[in-house]
Amino acid sequence: MTEAVQDSGAPDSGRVALITGASRGIGYGVAEALVARGDRVCITGRNEDALKEAVEKLGADRAIGVAGKAADEEHQAVAVARTMEAFGRVDFLVNNAGTNPVFGPMADLDLNVARKVYETNVISALGFAQQTWKAWQSANGGAIVNIASVAGVSASPFVGAYGMSKAAMINLTLQLAHEFAPLVRVNAIAPAVVKTKFARALYEGREEEVTSAYPLGRLGAPSDVGGAAAFLTSAQSDWITGQTLVVDGGIFLNAGVG
Repeated sequence: MTEAVQDSGAPDSGRVALITGASRGIGYGVAEALVARGDRVCITGRNEDALKEAVEKLGADRAIGVAGKAADEEHQAVAVARTMEAFGRVDFLVNNAGTNPVFGPMADLDLNVARKVYETNVISALGFAQQTWKAWQSANGGAIVNIASVAGVSASPFVGAYGMSKAAMINLTLQLAHEFAPLVRVNAIAPAVVKTKFARALYEGREEEVTSAYPLGRLGAPSDVGGAAAFLTSAQSDWITGQTLVVDGGIFLNAGVG
């Protein structure tokens, strides 16, 4: 797939996206989709080596990487500044960076862990949105896509802190869509279980059982979310804002998730 992106000959769209948490998994799937259609991207992540590898796969002429922690305000400012320096614009922001360091009931949740989850998953998304708004979008427009989760729209056993943060992210989407209109469209994507290292605790060792609950017969792939993000940052979605697109393989047709 990497070679297809690099050798596709896709014309330069002139558009630029900043994608957080994109050295692998869903974020990388989004980066691949946008690069394939001709966009240039800045990707962020905590692991500098993983970022370098991702940039090489995407194409050094199409991508740059900025390492840092998503919740760090200085990192947010640097990532946006580097994007502007390298490409002169930042049309799209995809807030994908997230964490879920705990798996268990809410009754036993360490409140400090809850604060960390909220800081990384929600406050960082707001920080990046503020930075891109000030640097480019407030004068030139664009689109923001927040990667939420089905856990944010329905109770999901043992990932309550994560779901709580994603519900807040969906509300953040509504608030920003209202405040940033008409120049900037803001939407969210709520994936069900996608086969990534991040989500493996939800399916590892019981993938057949988990998959059986999905009407479409498989778990998600990063490219499924990448395609949705490409749509929400395209002209075909120019009259869509403040919405949450559920990408779930049909799981909501059944009683439970996962």
